[in-house]
Amino acid sequence: MKQHASKAPKKSAASGISRKEKTPVADTPFTGRDSYLKNLTLRQLRLFEAVATHLSYSRAAEQMNVTQPAVSMQVQQLESDLGLQLLVKVGKKVTLSQAGEEMLRQSRRILSQVQIAEEAVAAFHTTEGSKGGFLHLGVVPTAHYFAPKLLMAFAQEWPGVKFKLTVDRRDAILGMLQDHQLDVAIAGYPPSEADLEAEAFAQHPHCIVAAANHPLAKKRRITWEALKDEPFIFREPNSATRQFFEHLVQAQSLQVKVSMELSGNETIKQAVMAGMGISFLSAHTFQIELEAGRLCVLHLEDMPKMLDWCLLHRRDSFLSGVNDAFRTFVMQHGAGLAQCRI
Repeated sequence: MKQHASKAPKKSAASGISRKEKTPVADTPFTGRDSYLKNLTLRQLRLFEAVATHLSYSRAAEQMNVTQPAVSMQVQQLESDLGLQLLVKVGKKVTLSQAGEEMLRQSRRILSQVQIAEEAVAAFHTTEGSKGGFLHLGVVPTAHYFAPKLLMAFAQEWPGVKFKLTVDRRDAILGMLQDHQLDVAIAGYPPSEADLEAEAFAQHPHCIVAAANHPLAKKRRITWEALKDEPFIFREPNSATRQFFEHLVQAQSLQVKVSMELSGNETIKQAVMAGMGISFLSAHTFQIELEAGRLCVLHLEDMPKMLDWCLLHRRDSFLSGVNDAFRTFVMQHGAGLAQCRI
C-alpha cells in the first residue's frame, strides 16, 4: 500500500515560520546556513533593516529612495529565501516576528561591518584635501549644546565628511550604539555591564542656578543649609541629572523642598527665569541665558560638581577611517571645544 506523509501543523507568524509551506525535496538534504543565505544581498539587508527600523514600508522606501513595491518585493524575496516570516502586517500596522527581531539584530551587525570595511579600504585612497566618509554620532540631550561645534571643527581637518547627529535619552543612545545603529556616541560613563568602551575627554560641570534677581544671587560662599527652604525644580525621576543631584543632597544630609518636576532642560530654564524656583543643571545648558543675564549661578560651597564627558564605541568593533579619525580628534581637542563658562 502506498503511504502518504502526514503534514506537520503550521506554526504561528509570531514564531517567524513562513505561512507558505515548502514541499520537502527528498534528494536535497539540509546543508546548513548556506541553504538559506546563499542568495542574500546587501540591498535586501538594507531594505529590510529600513522597514524593520521604521516599521513602515513607505518610510523605508523614502529613506532608500526606491518605490514601495520594490521594498515589498525585496523583503518578500528575503522571507522566501529564509523560509521565515520576518514582518507581520495587520492592516496598516507592521510588527516584527521573533525571527524578524533576530534578523534585524544580525542585519545591523553585518551592515556595520560592511561600513567598517568600506572605510578601511577608502583610507588607502585618502589623500590630503580629499578626506571623506560618513559619521553617525549619537549624543545625550545635554551634549547637543556643543556637539555641532565639535563636528564642524572636525570637518576642518577631515574635509568631505558627511554627518548624521542623533540626539536622544541616555538609555536610547546606549541601546542604539550596542545595536550598531550608531558609530560613536558622547555621553557619561555607560553601565558597567554594557559592552562599550568609554574614554573621558572633557569635564562636565553641574551648578545650582537661579533667576538673576534671586535673593541669593549676589551672595558668596553659600552653604547647603541656606537652600533647605528654597523651592527646587527637579528633572523627571529617570533623569541622570536628577539622580546625580539626589546623591549630592543625600551626601549633605539635606532635605530639600521639591516645588515641581519638569521634563527637559529648556522647560526648567524657563521656570527658573520666571522665579518659580532654583534648579541643578549642567552648565552646558544655560550658557546663553548666563551671558544674557537672565540666570545666575549660585556660589555654593564645593561647587560646581564635575562628571566626565566620554566618547563611547563598541568593544566588538574596530574603529577605522573617519570614525577613528573622529575619536583621535575628540581626545585631542574635545576638552577645549566642550568648555563652558561657569
